[in-house]
Amino acid sequence: MLGLTGSIGMGKSATAAMFAARGVPVHDADAAVHGLYGPGGEAARAIGKAFPGTLSADGGVDRARLRAAVLDHPERMAALEALVHPLVRAVGRAFLARHADAPLVLLDIPLLYETGGEGRCDAVLVVTAPPEVQRARVLARPGMTDAALAAILAKQMPDAEKRARADYVIDTSLGFAAAEAEVGRIIEDTGGMSQR
Repeated sequence: MLGLTGSIGMGKSATAAMFAARGVPVHDADAAVHGLYGPGGEAARAIGKAFPGTLSADGGVDRARLRAAVLDHPERMAALEALVHPLVRAVGRAFLARHADAPLVLLDIPLLYETGGEGRCDAVLVVTAPPEVQRARVLARPGMTDAALAAILAKQMPDAEKRARADYVIDTSLGFAAAEAEVGRIIEDTGGMSQR
């Protein structure tokens, strides 16, 4: 089991797609959260009860309202995480059960180190890029501001620390061809990993 992580704007999604294109089953923790937050999602119901006024008309979580409800309130953020993290882990366990025979699976988890998830992995891949590349990528996203980027980075382990702890590192600023070559090398190197 290979864990994939990296700070915002480092190219994690593009790297995960390279693994998927080579037939490696990929569990996307962000997509799992999106499904749990959607209309009828298990997390949406719980969040609606715990944080009144944070659901949209269709019954899904209104992320802007939820962000406003928990921003600058560590106790509310902790309560939200206590609701959501077990549900996300359950989705992950179901994914692993479905792919129990795969020689390699990739767990794409943005906050892998921050949540202690590296302990479930045989190895960890960190994607990185120089700070100026990261900043340009993130600020090109709709609605993203310097303040929002700073708030996100404040909650994430510094890139240098992630790189120091990683078994593998891909610098996505070197281009797709270089990243593809590294992905191929890592698959070859880790293809015999067992699942836990």
